[in-house]
Amino acid sequence: MKFSRYGCFGCFDEERVALLELKASFCSPDCSSFPAWEDEESDCCGWERVECSNTTGRVLKLFLNNSRELSQEEYSCLNSSLFVPFTELKLLNLSTNMLTCLGDDDDGFERVFKLNNLELLDLSSNSLDNSILTSLTELSSLKSLSLGSNILEGSTQELAALHNLEKLDLSNNLLDSFITTEGLKNLTKLKVLNLKTNNFNISALKSLGILSSLKELYLGTNKLEGSVTLKEMNNLRNLEVLDLSSNNLSSSILQIVELMTSLKALSLRSNGINGSQPVVQGFCKLKNLQELDLSDNGFEGSISPCFGNLTSLRALDLSKNRFSGNLDSSLFAGLLSLEFLSLSHNFFQTFPPISSFAKHSKLELLDLTCGNNTLLLENEDQSWVPSFQLKVFRLSSCILKTTSIPSFLHHQYDLRVIDLSDCNLKADFPSWLMKNNTRLEELNLKNNSLMGYFHLPNRPNIFTSAIDISNNHLHGQLPSNINVSFPNIMFLNMSWNSFGGSIPSSFGGMRNLLFLDLSNNSITGGIPDDLAMGCPSLEILILSKNGLHGQIFPRVPNLPSLTHFLLDGNHVSGKIPDLSNSSGLQRLDLSQNSFSGKLPGWIGNMTNLEGLVMPNNHLEGSIPVEFCSLDDLQLLDLSNNNLSGSLPSCFSPYSLIHVHLQGNHLTGPLTKAFTRSMDLATLDVRNNNLSGNVPDWISMLSGLSILLLKENHFQGKIPSQLCQLSKITILDLSHNNLSGHIPACLNKIRFRTGFRSGKYSMISYFQTPTQFSSYLYQSQYIELSSQVNLNSYPIANDKALAEFTTKNRTDFYKGNFLYSMTGIDLSSNKLTGTIPPEMGDLSLVRALNLSHNSLTGPIPAAISGLKNIESLDLSYNNLTGTIPGELTELTSLAVFSVAYNNLSGRIPEMRAQFGTFLENSYAGNPHLCGSLLKKNCSRAGEEEEEADEGGEKGLTERGAFFVSFGAAYVGVLLGVAAVLYINGDWREKWFHFVGVLFKSCCCFVMHLARKLSC
Repeated sequence: MKFSRYGCFGCFDEERVALLELKASFCSPDCSSFPAWEDEESDCCGWERVECSNTTGRVLKLFLNNSRELSQEEYSCLNSSLFVPFTELKLLNLSTNMLTCLGDDDDGFERVFKLNNLELLDLSSNSLDNSILTSLTELSSLKSLSLGSNILEGSTQELAALHNLEKLDLSNNLLDSFITTEGLKNLTKLKVLNLKTNNFNISALKSLGILSSLKELYLGTNKLEGSVTLKEMNNLRNLEVLDLSSNNLSSSILQIVELMTSLKALSLRSNGINGSQPVVQGFCKLKNLQELDLSDNGFEGSISPCFGNLTSLRALDLSKNRFSGNLDSSLFAGLLSLEFLSLSHNFFQTFPPISSFAKHSKLELLDLTCGNNTLLLENEDQSWVPSFQLKVFRLSSCILKTTSIPSFLHHQYDLRVIDLSDCNLKADFPSWLMKNNTRLEELNLKNNSLMGYFHLPNRPNIFTSAIDISNNHLHGQLPSNINVSFPNIMFLNMSWNSFGGSIPSSFGGMRNLLFLDLSNNSITGGIPDDLAMGCPSLEILILSKNGLHGQIFPRVPNLPSLTHFLLDGNHVSGKIPDLSNSSGLQRLDLSQNSFSGKLPGWIGNMTNLEGLVMPNNHLEGSIPVEFCSLDDLQLLDLSNNNLSGSLPSCFSPYSLIHVHLQGNHLTGPLTKAFTRSMDLATLDVRNNNLSGNVPDWISMLSGLSILLLKENHFQGKIPSQLCQLSKITILDLSHNNLSGHIPACLNKIRFRTGFRSGKYSMISYFQTPTQFSSYLYQSQYIELSSQVNLNSYPIANDKALAEFTTKNRTDFYKGNFLYSMTGIDLSSNKLTGTIPPEMGDLSLVRALNLSHNSLTGPIPAAISGLKNIESLDLSYNNLTGTIPGELTELTSLAVFSVAYNNLSGRIPEMRAQFGTFLENSYAGNPHLCGSLLKKNCSRAGEEEEEADEGGEKGLTERGAFFVSFGAAYVGVLLGVAAVLYINGDWREKWFHFVGVLFKSCCCFVMHLARKLSC
């Protein structure tokens, strides 16, 4: 026997030295991972992370997981030769150490794997690749191997050599192939196999049928798709745990699973499996089941009563299916071992009273969330006292027969999560819930009718992290000592109540606060210094629709984590607050206030900005050129201000979707702004002073859906490039100086209803990886979700918006209303030429306005092709000819006008929609006739014929007069000339007379000119 310095039970010198060298390789001498590992001559068997044999004194177990300091190089190799002295080592945990390999300068890479006694090796949560696999083949005694959460890919065929393996974890890698059938024959002792979160397909599941010794199989979150046969899975009938969650398996798997009568835990969550009661009833054969997760599938019908015979069940999750019917209390009466029960998001009509669970003393989690469906709870007996103490209770979005808070909650003292939102509760605010449950972490009472004051508990609750009491009838002042009552709160939503007064400075004491929503109340004043300077973690600040006024921040705020700041709908004045310290800002909404001054240049430094919303203020000056750096910007709304100058030609964010600049004083041409914004859906620059031509590059905006250029000074022709905008739904070029012809190619635009304009809304969410509740149900075999993550909590919803004139009125179309709205408005320009017949191809257009132009020619009969037209205005032009009778086929037409043209003939027959139009639709056309105009078309024809005949007669007489007058005039001239030619005396006197007359005129002119010069 070899003795160490400390005797039979002491530490061997070579092992102590090796441990100290390991410490040095992991971190610096004073690191916190190994505080007791000292250079002094001490017994290493007494050090933490080390376990030695009681007989030999040799190190048996090393727990070196999560030991590497973050300050060191992020990923590196570990010198494996350091483990050579540990000849009796049985357990080695090296997980979570940022390792890329194990090796040294010599052959140490192989030597660590000559630890012939090693039975458990944990290398999980590192960055190891497939190069590690070959060396592992030397560990013949290995029983448990964990390589989860690394970067393994492809196949792991090398592991077939580990014939003593009983447990293998390869989860969270990139593997798509396991081990061949021949190789699997060597793993006859394998009992636990974890292949979760990889890229395995259905063939992997089929190949595993050869592992007859397997007890636990985890294949969740892979690419399993399709079906398997009983023959392929027959050898797995002894499985006790089967996890096939988050795949795409067919319902055929149910016929196989029901034969696995040894199963203790089964998860088929999130597979999209459909099935009704006869199929689901097969689970009742699994008498040993303790944990069953069928959530997030398509199971429907009622729950079979035989579920009540699964008396070993501890956890049952049937949430997010289509189960329906009436749940009877007898179904759960015998399931007294239940600890976890989730029936949320189904279609149940009725649910028994919660008193049905009075004897379920082990019940920890009860989730009855109804989602968008109806769950009627029976009236409860107020006298019963439960034997259970719940930790999670959710009863959200349910229609209750009583509007009071469930009485059993008065007897609960260990609740961590309470969700009674959307239940139409009408009661005073239940402050007793917070008082009784001192470990409460989440409280959700939103969307009810709770009344009274928001009373805080007398003692601080250090566990509370999330409170949502929004959309109730609470009133009074905001609590002044809220930071004392909830010192660690992260999420606070008090919006849509009647809270008044100013924001207390104590709100600045909540240093862990991530989300604060006080919108839609009656809060006045500004933001206190303490809040602006004392909440370094604050990400979301929503103060919309209150009575805040004056300068919003007393000084430059220090909110370094701020991503969303919403201040819309207040009375704040002064300049835009300086938020340059919030470099991660994603959304800034200052709309509908009284801000003045210029747009600050620091906004251009907010490179993460996605939404800049400042309409309806008094901002002035030009759009800063610094805005050209906002490449992530999706929404820009600066409408209805006093902005001037031209658009910066460099402003063309790649991600831009909606632009609203209407109602300003912008000048100049559009230059090349927006040319790179290929995803632009809305461009609204109405009511400005923009000039120049509509640019040809407009065709580059291939995703444009709404183009509004109304009331500017654009001139020139309508570019044919507009015809290339295939996704346009609303086109408004009215009230400009456009000239030339209407492009016939407009018929190439499909003007599709239900298209992009209505769908393109932008929803902002509160996104954080933080779980507000630390409670996790401790299942024994499969993972069960006991938390609802607030990652999907909506903050703002920017729906597509367009103002468009149709049917003689101007309306705002927003969100879903844009699904069915299409239109063209070219009115009030200087367009000439005829109406292209091709316009009749626009069968999906609902509004067409060509009025107040100089269009000529007839109305094309092809216009009758506008089958969905509701408003057609051709008034105030120079159109001629008759009104085509085919227009009566436009059965959706509600507004029609051809007034003030030169049309003639009979107006269309007064039937269908044309029977609803009044005389003013045809006013200003004197040659039109019809009963509506009180002008008989036959008499009008006679009068017109007589007028034509009279006109022809007048023309004949007038012509004869001019001919006779001309002949007489010529005759007189010729007669005078002949007399003067024959009689010389008269000729001499005539020329003398003309000369005297000419001389007198010249003298008169000269005398008059001399007189005027004096």
